[in-house]
Amino acid sequence: MDNIYRPMLMTIENAIEEAPLTRTFKLRFQKDEEREAFFAKYRAGQFAEYSAFGTGESVFCVASPPTRREYVECTFRKVGRVTSAFYEMEPGQTMGFRGPYGNSFPIESWKGKSVVIVAGGIGLAPMRCLLWNVLDLRKDFADVTLIYGARTVADLVYKRELEEWRGRNDMNVVLTVDPGGETPDWTGRSGFVPTVVGEAKPSAENCVAIVCGPPIMIKFTLPVLEKIGFQKDNIFTTLENRMKCGLGKCGRCNVGKHYVCKDGPVFTIAQLGSMPDEY
Repeated sequence: MDNIYRPMLMTIENAIEEAPLTRTFKLRFQKDEEREAFFAKYRAGQFAEYSAFGTGESVFCVASPPTRREYVECTFRKVGRVTSAFYEMEPGQTMGFRGPYGNSFPIESWKGKSVVIVAGGIGLAPMRCLLWNVLDLRKDFADVTLIYGARTVADLVYKRELEEWRGRNDMNVVLTVDPGGETPDWTGRSGFVPTVVGEAKPSAENCVAIVCGPPIMIKFTLPVLEKIGFQKDNIFTTLENRMKCGLGKCGRCNVGKHYVCKDGPVFTIAQLGSMPDEY
């Protein structure tokens, strides 16, 4: 019987500094059969366990889409012991990887609909996976809109891709930073994400909205989307806090009758309404 906790071995092919203390790793599977097995199951929105041998493992999303099957990317911020170890690693080194875990965004059911993605700070990481998945299948969807903000220009992640997305003629991109976070050459908006969403007022007709970012941003964005006309079962978010084992065994992510790692991390706002107040 296979050991469910045994990680696959991944080689760090590239490391990019995205923002202060925030990096993206491009990872290659060391065994082709493991790569093929992973992509046979992987869907946008799922997460994985990443490990620094001798230090531990940490949960975060897969930031690259299932439509690009040669590698896996992850984006993390240096905040604790394990992510500090990740931050010191360099291309050529080996790290552990196991997954995919959890549920996914129901992209198949969104065909023919418009998609609005609202993200804040490093919350763009799981949304990047979804956005590239949608763009790689662009003909399957109507309008595609990204509304993304951070505290300052320096805190925006994926800056090269933001410029690429702004240059496309098949999607709408609205970028913002908090008041005071601008630089002299900033050409985006100045304002908090919930306010900018209200000003942009994306149409809720035949449309789904996906929100990810700091809890305070999500808290104040959801009422704005509902006021615009989005129904709670057409607003999605992804929860990653508190997950540990990824297998529903440690109980750390248990909320009411739900295990976030098994029943999530993707939930509609209607589903969150039935969970305890802590969510």
